[in-house]
Amino acid sequence: MPDGPGQVSRALRAAPPDRLAEEADRAIRLALDASRTEVFIADYRFSGLWPVLDPDLPDGGFLACQGVAQRCFSSQQPVLDSGDGGRCRVYLPLSVWGERLGVLMLELPVNPDAAAVEVARDVAGDLAVALRAADRGTDRYRRVRRRERLSMAAEMQWDLLPGRSVTHGDFVLAGQLEPAYTVGGDHFDWSVDSDRLTVSVLNGAGSGLAASLLTAVTVNAMRNARRSGGSLVEQAELASDTIFYQQRGSRHVATLLLELDTRRGVVRAVDAGSPHVLRLRGGAVSPVPLEQQLPLGMFAETRYEVQEFTVEPGDRLFVVSDGVYAAQPDGQEPYGERAMARSMRSTRLQPAAEAVGTVMRELHAYHADADLRDDAVIVCLDWRGSSPPDDADGQ
Repeated sequence: MPDGPGQVSRALRAAPPDRLAEEADRAIRLALDASRTEVFIADYRFSGLWPVLDPDLPDGGFLACQGVAQRCFSSQQPVLDSGDGGRCRVYLPLSVWGERLGVLMLELPVNPDAAAVEVARDVAGDLAVALRAADRGTDRYRRVRRRERLSMAAEMQWDLLPGRSVTHGDFVLAGQLEPAYTVGGDHFDWSVDSDRLTVSVLNGAGSGLAASLLTAVTVNAMRNARRSGGSLVEQAELASDTIFYQQRGSRHVATLLLELDTRRGVVRAVDAGSPHVLRLRGGAVSPVPLEQQLPLGMFAETRYEVQEFTVEPGDRLFVVSDGVYAAQPDGQEPYGERAMARSMRSTRLQPAAEAVGTVMRELHAYHADADLRDDAVIVCLDWRGSSPPDDADGQ
């Protein structure tokens, strides 16, 4: 059908948020001659992909397609799986602005050619955008994401996140929180604005709901300053003053604020506590030396200074909380002594979204797969180098 993607797009725009999967199924069957579809959504830990249309699975067929769906999700490329009777299952990544949501599976009567796969990719892209927008109007897809109940603190933390990854012409960024279902105070935030990327990583004090509430106040204070045009220093100082006048110095938040100038490859930083920056360059991992200043909220009217460092095309930066680098299971040295650098080096050929998962899995393995004793956050930033200016900028 010539206007197949347009027909699906119109159906998605007209669908109620909780009925996207069903409306997509109906429209895709008509437009692409599919005999079956399924929408798989990744869980909070990225440990699996779970069906939306038939959540009572798995059955044998579901388990059989999981490996192929996971391959599509990891590679972010279409995967074709030919079956009996000449039919073909096409797995397509559901991603929007670099954030990986899940996988769309289509069952077609014949193996599609390259043009048909591109049409299917367009359909998957429209569905991904619709799913992200629908998350504000229904709990259906969040229920699919959770494989166990979230604590109240974790519920707040996941709702506060800007996303889990983002792709830009100049960089790729990804982050992960653990323990996914009980995380308390650790958090990350980011914003992309023209030639500037702002990233903050928070190592929240305490545990549970109290830590989550303190983090929420901190993040929103920094956002308030940033959205009002405030500099990195103004963001840190407004957040610090807000916390102090609420807590009177009894509680504070260790925070690292970064601002990347995507044209010049210069990073401005305010180091207000314990999160660390490590750089992977040419197979070697090294810490980025920053002068540590007071955590946010420790004293009234604390003033902060900016430091700078540069990045080169191909650099990978990891920002980790103390729940990562200082993790010390019984009888072992801290994870950050040697094991963390090994796990980071092993991610050289992985995209950023896979890299944060690799380092986090190695952290769990270091704990012998026991529950983490502390919240842990990992953010990975890949700097590709500045894009050439467009014609308007070059004139």
